[in-house]
Amino acid sequence: MSEPMTKQPANQAAAPAEDKRLKAQDKTYSSPMELTLEVVGGKWKSLLVYHLMEAPLRFSELRRQVPGITEKMLTQQLRELERDGIVSRTVFPEVPPRVEYVATEHGRTLKPVLEAMCHWGRHHWQQRTP
Repeated sequence: MSEPMTKQPANQAAAPAEDKRLKAQDKTYSSPMELTLEVVGGKWKSLLVYHLMEAPLRFSELRRQVPGITEKMLTQQLRELERDGIVSRTVFPEVPPRVEYVATEHGRTLKPVLEAMCHWGRHHWQQRTP
């Protein structure tokens, strides 16, 4: 036989569900997924990190790897990825100046996530192709 349920007093609050909110800098995120999507979400960021995973690329090389991205958008996305510690930027003291971008050690931890996204994309495409 099951034990009777005890009723909680009306003035006593129920135990709160686990709080999954995260605080980072000046912003509070509702979940780790929200934070992750802010860092690598959007149309371009994951693609840029994917291309910078193995070797450094110059701005022009990266732009060729990602057709459709404007110079302005590429600059903005790289700055945000650099700010978040996902990509590093190296300026070489040469004439003409040479700047290279590469995924940081922290950024390379995204490799299995990006590979899983590629796998899912292939599978999704195959499912939708007659």
